[in-house]
Amino acid sequence: MTRRVNILSDDFRANPYPGYAELRRNSPVTQVEPSGLWAVSRYEDVAFVLDNPLLFSAEGIQAVWEPAWLGYNPLAHAMASLDGPRDAPLKTWVSQSFSPSALQRLEPRVRQLADILSDELLSRKSTDFIASFALPLPALVLSDLLGLEASDYRLFKNWSDDFACILPKVPSEDALRLRNTVTRLTGHLTCLIEQRRLTPADDLISEMLRDDLPGPVPTDRERIELLTLLLVAGLETTVPLLANGLILLAHQPELLAQLRADRTLIPSFVEELLRYDPPTQGVLRTTLEEVEISGVSLPKGAGVLALTGSAGRDERQYPEPDRFLLHREQSSIAFGKDSLTCLGAPLARMQARIGLEALLSRFEGFCLVPADLTWNKALTVRSLHALPLELTPVRAGALATSSAWVGSP
Repeated sequence: MTRRVNILSDDFRANPYPGYAELRRNSPVTQVEPSGLWAVSRYEDVAFVLDNPLLFSAEGIQAVWEPAWLGYNPLAHAMASLDGPRDAPLKTWVSQSFSPSALQRLEPRVRQLADILSDELLSRKSTDFIASFALPLPALVLSDLLGLEASDYRLFKNWSDDFACILPKVPSEDALRLRNTVTRLTGHLTCLIEQRRLTPADDLISEMLRDDLPGPVPTDRERIELLTLLLVAGLETTVPLLANGLILLAHQPELLAQLRADRTLIPSFVEELLRYDPPTQGVLRTTLEEVEISGVSLPKGAGVLALTGSAGRDERQYPEPDRFLLHREQSSIAFGKDSLTCLGAPLARMQARIGLEALLSRFEGFCLVPADLTWNKALTVRSLHALPLELTPVRAGALATSSAWVGSP
């Protein structure tokens, strides 16, 4: 019997892309550890899974993210609801809250926060980039949006990390911590909803409580589930996206120089980064009937992990897939193929773009500090716990010039 690949092993986690290539070559549809999920690794097959919700349902992920040892998991229910009607009240609310016009109104605040955080880095020769920039930027933006206490953002990130790492089987000490996380987060959100019900504010929680939302009035449980998803999606996408971008720029200083010389290339950099080294490595689905993928028959009720991270490196879809090509024309499916698959996608793109603009106006070099980098153990998102960097500020004379274009239209 062939030994199953463990996609959460330390070696695989540190660099999954050679392992993905091996899967695409020899076992494009195969069971992997943990939990015997069916991993689908070729672009064409991943797209097939994502394009066919009548065959591959998000509802089944409750079997993975709501195991018996855990009990109720609001994130699992929120993800399952993505298969529901597009005109469901909370879906409509989300699409409006994260529309292009809504994000445009948010952009000045994101830019202000990015400038403040990057200015603070100027006094340091080295830093943990995640703790000092990649985490606080999206966390403070979410705090503004949801009306959360800004000082609590590290607590919310700890909770978000816990939710992302829920698996069907975990050690007993982890199970206790994860159950406590679910209890504490749901309790915290329940209190916030009650506070906004009594005293509305200018935030998204208050908007959720409006009685003029179309269709049936959502329950508080549905509100908690969606808020949990917004927190996890908002933090577990932007943080690793920014970190992966800085790792790449540290390895390729010529690319850094190119971006510093022409800021209009930054959106293209973000898009190619989403293909090359995305924060979201896979999407969970469950088969609703027996289905065949690339000649392999999957039974009804099978757990499927569509490896979007592997799809982005598929040589059948992308020429020179292991090269970072700034002017590549093909788009990726790093966040899925539906705008509702990852609620954090548009916001993550905007924050990554603005964050990079702020950083590149102030620093001309980034160097990785020798350290043992440790990665999380989550099925869908891949993220570092810390990223030590040495920073080289722009020379004083050039700083004023380069800073001017960060805030320009």
